[in-house]
Amino acid sequence: MNVVPENATNREQSTPSSEPTPAKKPRVGAHARHVAPSKGKPAKQAARAKKANTAAKSAKSRKKAANSRQGSKTAKFLDLLRRSGGATSADLMKATGWQAHSVRGFISGVLGRKMGLKVASTKVENGERRYSLKS
Repeated sequence: MNVVPENATNREQSTPSSEPTPAKKPRVGAHARHVAPSKGKPAKQAARAKKANTAAKSAKSRKKAANSRQGSKTAKFLDLLRRSGGATSADLMKATGWQAHSVRGFISGVLGRKMGLKVASTKVENGERRYSLKS
């Protein structure tokens, strides 16, 4: 049998234990659900502004069509459209250096909307499209 001296047992009891004291519980919020958040109510959309004075605006835009700079692409474009037979999309592409979608966009956006011009589009026998200005 092994006997432990009294001095050794007293030292163990008097020293603090090496185990740390338990810490307080961490302050953590409640766990959230593992689902997508619900959609909120849609915001109230602003009412569209009423269109007013459209006649004055279109009158200004028609004046703008006559005042295109000499030698500009717009001026070349309009000259081709004013010809007796109009112009094909290939003619317009060659004169401006634009691609087909740019020519169509210019006719629709700039000539049609901004300048207020009416552009007639007709399909020729060979399947090509001709554009001309309506009077």
